[in-house]
Amino acid sequence: MGGFFGAVSKQDAVRDVFFGTDYHSHLGTRRAGMAAYNPAVGMQRDIHSIENSPFRTKFEHVCDEMQGNAAIGVISDYDPQPLIIRSGLGVYAICTVGVINNADQLIQTFLTGTGSHFNAMTGGHVNATELLAALINQKSDFVSGIAYAQQVIDGTANILILKDDGSLIAARDRLGRLPVLVGRRTDGYCVSFEDFAHQKLGYEDYQELGPGEIVQLTADGVTQLKEPGKEMRICSFLWSYYGYSTSRYEGVNVEIMRYRNGAIMAQHDAALGNNSGVDYVGGVPDSGTPHAIGYANQSGIPFARAFIKYTPTWSRSFMPTRQNERNRIAKMKQIPVMELIKDKSLLFVDDSIVRGTQLRETVEFLYQNGARAVHMRSACPPIMYGCKYLNFSRATSDMELIARRVIVELEGEAGFDHIDEYSNGDTERGKRLREKICQELHLASLEFQTLEGIVQAIGIEPCKLCTYCWNGKE
Repeated sequence: MGGFFGAVSKQDAVRDVFFGTDYHSHLGTRRAGMAAYNPAVGMQRDIHSIENSPFRTKFEHVCDEMQGNAAIGVISDYDPQPLIIRSGLGVYAICTVGVINNADQLIQTFLTGTGSHFNAMTGGHVNATELLAALINQKSDFVSGIAYAQQVIDGTANILILKDDGSLIAARDRLGRLPVLVGRRTDGYCVSFEDFAHQKLGYEDYQELGPGEIVQLTADGVTQLKEPGKEMRICSFLWSYYGYSTSRYEGVNVEIMRYRNGAIMAQHDAALGNNSGVDYVGGVPDSGTPHAIGYANQSGIPFARAFIKYTPTWSRSFMPTRQNERNRIAKMKQIPVMELIKDKSLLFVDDSIVRGTQLRETVEFLYQNGARAVHMRSACPPIMYGCKYLNFSRATSDMELIARRVIVELEGEAGFDHIDEYSNGDTERGKRLREKICQELHLASLEFQTLEGIVQAIGIEPCKLCTYCWNGKE
């Protein structure tokens, strides 16, 4: 995943971009970078690893060393960026959020047609941001180049460019899978992934770009360079998991959506009568907690935090990068509240169940600390397909997904012809899927939010939502 922030101002913009980028730290754990433009100095750039240290500790010097009335910053889970590019379009800095699935094909086409080259990394990998810039540079202007790049890319590309005239160009992916927001202040404008980032810096909400829309920002105003398209497929996981609780996408606040989502799950459980005898409802922290609050408020079962995550040292459950170390750290972070666990029947709501590895260890941890029963609710439907637009699941193969693996165990690959039935807890196949996962994870019961339920909780038109990871529909 990742997120970016940019600002152009009548005064120095570097400090705003430092804090604005830092407000996107929840979206990535691998690399971060900033670039600024000053006519006297030209383009400046700084990139650091943030795998073991937060953004602010690596970039706290930047406000003293970097100058410019226009700047951009990015949090990235993938390649180093922003990059400074010199081409026929001029000298510019560029960063992107998204994924390019057909990178190898595009690289080969580019190399064959131009006789040029890329700066390859270990294993021959080409930086996706450099590839994106190469595609943009095929055209005679930024608008045509961005539109061309987004047309040929299989995946997602939100783009932020800092030009050598001190202006910014911001482009939202052609299907709007991720947000791009513009904020306004008396001294200039900013671009952000998260609205609270610019609000906390004194910018007021100005504009949310539509799918495929391109704008240019100066300190004096915003100019539309390309009108938005009508088709949208914004990622539903922004509300269920990735988005920060205070954020708002397409006018829908994340925290409020999660309360509604939990309430809908509680209503479903009440109809089935399968939450009787539960002493406490809790969330698998952190993103599962608001779903659990909604569930508790609706069901009348008390909300309680039976265990607390120790976050001062390890703020993200999937740090470090190796899976076995992530599992170990996740387990180390769980501090029990014995009075809320021992001899209690507990129902937890998690934002999603992907592989089930960390969840298995959480359930074992609760039983080891005396829980009588552990029930689990997933705030979204079973994940049947690895995301190919944002790579949120970090799965290298669909068979890493616990739902897929269980289907094969139950029925072989022929079961993939019945994914709709396995997703639906009212069918025989759906019941068998849930029973099998309960056995593997030692759960007293398991239910998933329905696709209809999560769409209802988000509250925007279903045709505007990407639900690929649940139903495979693009």
